[in-house]
Amino acid sequence: MTETYKNPYSAQLVPAKNIIDIVRALTAEKDINRLLEMILDEALRISTADAGTLYIVNKQATHLDFAFVRNKSLGVNSKYHKDMGELPSVPLYFRNGSPNMINISSCAALTGKTFNIENIYNSKEFKFSGARAYDEKTGYRSQSMLVIPMFNHENTIIGVLQLLNATNQETGEVVSFDQGLTGVAFALASLAATALNNRQLIAGLKHLFDSFIKSIAAAVDEKSPYTGGHITRVVELVRLIAQGINTETTGAFADFGFTADELEELKIAAWMHDVGKITTPEYVVNKSTKLETLRDGIHTVRLRFRLVAQELESMTWKKMATGSEHGEKPCQDEIKRVEDELQREKERLESDLEFVCQCNTGKFFMEDHHLQRLEEIASRRVFPGQMPLLTTEEMENLTIRKGNLTQNERQIIENHVIVTQKILNELPFPRSLHNVPKIASAHHEKLDGSGYPDGKDAAELNLATRIMAIADIFEALTAADRPYKHPMPLSKALDILDFMEKDGHIDKDIVRLFREKRLFAPYAEQYLKPEQVDI
Repeated sequence: MTETYKNPYSAQLVPAKNIIDIVRALTAEKDINRLLEMILDEALRISTADAGTLYIVNKQATHLDFAFVRNKSLGVNSKYHKDMGELPSVPLYFRNGSPNMINISSCAALTGKTFNIENIYNSKEFKFSGARAYDEKTGYRSQSMLVIPMFNHENTIIGVLQLLNATNQETGEVVSFDQGLTGVAFALASLAATALNNRQLIAGLKHLFDSFIKSIAAAVDEKSPYTGGHITRVVELVRLIAQGINTETTGAFADFGFTADELEELKIAAWMHDVGKITTPEYVVNKSTKLETLRDGIHTVRLRFRLVAQELESMTWKKMATGSEHGEKPCQDEIKRVEDELQREKERLESDLEFVCQCNTGKFFMEDHHLQRLEEIASRRVFPGQMPLLTTEEMENLTIRKGNLTQNERQIIENHVIVTQKILNELPFPRSLHNVPKIASAHHEKLDGSGYPDGKDAAELNLATRIMAIADIFEALTAADRPYKHPMPLSKALDILDFMEKDGHIDKDIVRLFREKRLFAPYAEQYLKPEQVDI
């Protein structure tokens, strides 16, 4: 036989199955706001109350905050009332520190007692100033009241459930709350408190985790003044692309949509995608020119050229002076010739130095004739037996065709993805986030298998990893803080994405959606310089 609870104010019995359904619903609901609504709604339904309020103890444990207010007769479904504004919090303590035992809700929270009042207007124990003011403003008539404290698993009160005006379902008459019902309502409040407390703990842990990963990302960004903000910008691009995909009703993504868990997974992967750079040497991360290590080697090159010019001038005039001492005083024409030759040599040195400095910036692609000129400069020895103007190590750096990293340094940089993979694989991500390591460590992979670190191809790269790759590329192309290149105009960056898509490196459907739906527009407005936005 099915066990039932008899509600004295309802013609219906409440089967135990309904109670079980309530338990399941409360424990399954993930959204805290929805959970709070459910708690109040179920309490109203079981008690046949006309109105009710759910209070939550604030973080400082100084006040009871209104979470939700229901009033069926007035059609109120919010803690904000048109005639009263937002309902004020109830203080648990007065300014002098004494407990507030005047308000029935605060008294229940402080003492843990349940109060069942037959008629608030006849009560001498509490003033009910709030209820009276509410009645006066709205024309409502408060009468019976049931106030139940909500205990969590640590026996700490985290809220108060206040029910108003129990109603006889047959006559519509307002009656007092039956004492037998108090136990059921109390059990519901306790269950609700446990469910709410669990959600608050989960929300707190999630907030802690989000704050932690953002602090790690900030540390990675701060490691290099030239890439600060890179991770934050990639996160925003990933969000815009995923959001664009979810709102598509036609085309390649019409039948696809990321779930809330998948969006969270993608967001965390974006925040963590460069965590491996924590181990990358600073001299590589911060390398702003080709010759920079702990300091920019161009200063040494510049000093060498200056010394060579000074030595050349000194030796030239010393030779002239030596000839004069031996009675071979040079004629004016000879002096003029030597001066002109010296000036040409100094101008050549100055021109070569200026060219070397330009090559050092890494802001243009090194063509064959650039490399040839560097070879000529490096092979020059102004004086017999003297070291060349450029050393072998300097030449290795200066002859980098694109960017400012040598092959060895590029391998060091690329290793950050492997480190990211190792770090994230060690973290015990929950089931809903288990793909974070795979997504985060694949942002340099390409659909044709030519990427790194694993050389994965299209079959191994899901939509989330493809979004990450495009976001990372677009940010790098348009970033205005890279010292080795000029910030790229929006039109050129989009063209490069098109070229990469045609070469089979990145996903064509994402690129087309990104361009056609102008998903880049909010990003460009917030992060690009006005002169870059040429579309």
